[in-house]
Amino acid sequence: METAKSTSYKLISRVKDNRFDVDKLHDYCLLLQIGIRDIQICVTDTKDNSCLLVEDFSLLDIKTVNARLKVLASLFENHHLLKAGFWDSIKLSLKSHKFSLVPTSHFIPESISEYLKLNCVVNPNVEGQYYYQHKSSNVVNAFASDKRLVNWIQSLYPAKEITILHQGSALIEAVLGQRAQEGKGVYCILDRNVLHVFVSQDNQLHYYNQFSIKSSQELLKYVMLVFKEFNLDQRTQPVVFWGTLSEKGESLVLLRKYIRNVSLGKKPSFLKFNYMFDEIPDHHHIDLFSMHLCD
Repeated sequence: METAKSTSYKLISRVKDNRFDVDKLHDYCLLLQIGIRDIQICVTDTKDNSCLLVEDFSLLDIKTVNARLKVLASLFENHHLLKAGFWDSIKLSLKSHKFSLVPTSHFIPESISEYLKLNCVVNPNVEGQYYYQHKSSNVVNAFASDKRLVNWIQSLYPAKEITILHQGSALIEAVLGQRAQEGKGVYCILDRNVLHVFVSQDNQLHYYNQFSIKSSQELLKYVMLVFKEFNLDQRTQPVVFWGTLSEKGESLVLLRKYIRNVSLGKKPSFLKFNYMFDEIPDHHHIDLFSMHLCD
């Protein structure tokens, strides 16, 4: 456990495979997912698609973007792996509510600011504009995030071309990778106080949005709004949930009063997990793990 006022970060959980070999980093992919007040780290073996390390940190006393960068710098400086530069590959996922999904056929990189203007206000002084091309779904995720953070991460690994993506892109890959079912599929991810909702059908994405929530009642409200928009049947429509909620927690208990078929998601099949990862609930970290699918 790491927690100290001087560093202002706290280790929430860590699981490490005993097969992890620091001399084989050249075979490993480093996955970094960074939010306003958290960071998740995962290491996967590119040779056999196995998960070797998962760490979840909370960033404390974050009130400004500069404060977040200082805390992250402290965490990286004290971490035994993060400053290493000889990974096989590195991927950076950014949690941001500033995004816009654009059909590939209509996407022009020079027009990202115009796409984002439809959904949010971007401050060009502090936010950079990025995009991730989904190869399987013919959609581009254009998004804005702290450019100082991105530039700093890139400066740590000058010999690597880092894949930069939006948290939603990893989740889109997770949703579209689910086994096809008749009719529409509804998938929800609760990431602390942010609810992501997806609707897909025939491996095509029909809807994605995220909502800031403060209560189980708000979670129910937004899920029901999506049910109403797509005219879904509360008695029969399956809903799969991943994220920071529990089987007997308030959110699912309330949701099941209105929607009959609600279940928790499973660990992804595209990664191999040794027995020590059994301590991580199956429905946790789907966004982190699904970065593995993003090239």
